[in-house]
Amino acid sequence: MRNFKSLRFWRRSHELTLRLYKLTKDFPKTETYGIISQLRRAAASVPTNIAEGCGRLSSKDTARFIVIAQGSLLEVEYLVLLSFELEYIIEEEYKYLDKEINEIKAMMHNYHKRLVS
Repeated sequence: MRNFKSLRFWRRSHELTLRLYKLTKDFPKTETYGIISQLRRAAASVPTNIAEGCGRLSSKDTARFIVIAQGSLLEVEYLVLLSFELEYIIEEEYKYLDKEINEIKAMMHNYHKRLVS
């Protein structure tokens, strides 16, 4: 069993989730059950699946949850792009989020490679 809190990419995905929750407070109320809900669920799914994977006994099981977290992160990436193009996010914030998402993706990819090799 691994300590998920010690993983840098878990901490960063947790911080990303917190940031997105705060950011979506300013989205139009008409998006409450649309982009806001979907973005929050996808964002929270990333650190949640990392944590769950770390509780698994085998590296193979842990790797499977990392793959699920990667899928959720790709969903976040798209929803952030959509939010930017709908002008719910300013360009500076979008660039920061896009950079952060891509750095987390790279860390998760490297961790997954170590688990399966």
